Amino acid sequence: MKFKPANTIQDLQYFGEFGGVNPSISDSATYTFLKANKMLDTFEGEAEGCYLYSRHTSPSNLYLGEALAAMENTEAANVAGSGMGAITTTLLHFCGANDHIVSSRTIYGGTYAFLKNFAPRFKVDTSFVNITDLEKVESAINKDTKVIYCEAVSNPLLEVADILGLSKIAKKHNLKLLVDNTFSPMIISPKKLGADVVLHSLTKFINGTNDTMGGVVCGSQQLIDSMRSVIDGSAMLLGPSMDSLRAASILKNMRTLHIRMKQHSKNALYLAEQFEKLGLKTVYPGLTSHPSHKIFKSMMNKEYGFGGLLTLDVGSLSKANELMESMQEQNLGYLAVSLGFYKTLFSAPGTSTSSEIPDDEQKEMGLTDGLIRFSIGLDNDIERTFNAMKDCMIKIGIVKK
Repeated sequence: MKFKPANTIQDLQYFGEFGGVNPSISDSATYTFLKANKMLDTFEGEAEGCYLYSRHTSPSNLYLGEALAAMENTEAANVAGSGMGAITTTLLHFCGANDHIVSSRTIYGGTYAFLKNFAPRFKVDTSFVNITDLEKVESAINKDTKVIYCEAVSNPLLEVADILGLSKIAKKHNLKLLVDNTFSPMIISPKKLGADVVLHSLTKFINGTNDTMGGVVCGSQQLIDSMRSVIDGSAMLLGPSMDSLRAASILKNMRTLHIRMKQHSKNALYLAEQFEKLGLKTVYPGLTSHPSHKIFKSMMNKEYGFGGLLTLDVGSLSKANELMESMQEQNLGYLAVSLGFYKTLFSAPGTSTSSEIPDDEQKEMGLTDGLIRFSIGLDNDIERTFNAMKDCMIKIGIVKK
């Protein structure tokens, strides 16, 4: 049977304690044992179906993890209290003193800061490369490399990783390929393309309501078990745990993810095409002008489109700020970081989500002062939205009437 992410989620069935259509929430931090020897077995990971302490896991977290693993076609998944909690614990699981990582140069600013400024405290070194250039990726590998890390669609430049090509390089050199799929849930299935581990910030599209943080690592059962180990597991010992109430909330929102992703993509493609017609410097994987458009098409689950993120370069930070303030005044979206909300969100990443990256490195990778990142919302009448945005651009002088 062909792998279809929405179907795998919908095929899961959970009943609440009293027959509720939603699973009961495990509102406990610790769990009782009827037999004392079962507690020792659970500490040693040998008591199937028993729960120990919510930092380890809980029924609610397992329900959510099972749904996310089904979506990403992996054996298992472990949820965390934030996307960074999932990313950092996974990287530290695979890498220790004197190990090396090859990472995309354009990644979320928090991940960049962790790899550039924090991981060296543990003697973990990182080479940042143009992930779209497979020769440069392979040439950056050395005898100490353990991991290739990338985002399926990069934040904020929307570079597209050739996951199949990267997986071949990783296997050739006996490395692990870790892919952050936050920008493209359901649209791209990294595991199907050869990735070893798939990561998400659940805060964004998957939850979709910007009311909670969350993260997940999806991979083999062996990986998840080892990360949860009470002896030396990074997820257990570093404690990036998710609260059961939040896990239950995200699980409910996941049930509409397939519908939301289609609408985000539909609206983003329409706006990208209209902006490009106006002569604006527009980057969106669904445009044939995108340098990796063909690669994206070869990887995507077509029914979900090209995603909800696009960028515009309006020439200067002052113009970018003026446009964003004007659009917010016209109720066309919010001047805010994050993404995946029902309302369009926009920000200048050079001074926000990528501000951790030094100015010279921003320029080298092509992150300009005038760049605006849009997370396109679920507007029912996207043509009306475009016309209102165009009016804001005319008023500011970004486009002519």
